[in-house]
Amino acid sequence: QVQLVESGGGLVQAGDSLRLSCAASGRTFSIFAMGWFRQAPGKEREFVAGIRWSGGNTYYANSVKGRFTISRDNAKNTVSLNMNSLKFEDTAVYYCAATPILTAIMHPSGYEYWGQGTQVTVSS
Repeated sequence: QVQLVESGGGLVQAGDSLRLSCAASGRTFSIFAMGWFRQAPGKEREFVAGIRWSGGNTYYANSVKGRFTISRDNAKNTVSLNMNSLKFEDTAVYYCAATPILTAIMHPSGYEYWGQGTQVTVSS
C-alpha cells in the first residue's frame, strides 16, 4: 500500500507562485504513475497534471499548461507541482494521487491512492 501526504498549500496573491509537494511512502513508489487533481467548492474534481513512473512523460490540463510544472524525484519519494502566475480560479483543494497500473492518467477513476489534500487560495 501507498500513503500520500500533500504540503505547501497556502494563501497567495494573483500572479504569485507556489510549490506543492507530495510525499509518498512505500518502496515501490518509483513504478507508480502520479497525478495532481483539484476540487473547488461546488465543482467536480478535475485533472491538473500527471507524470509517468519514468518522469519522461508529463500531461497537463489546458487551464494550467504553461503555468504549472509537475516533476518527481523517485529517490526521495516525492512529486512536486510548481505553480506560477496563479489566478483566482486556481483556488481549490489540491490532491496528489498514485496508481501502479496506468489506465487513464487524466481521470480520477484511473488512480488507486489519494492524499488528504492541501488548500490553495489565490486572492484577487
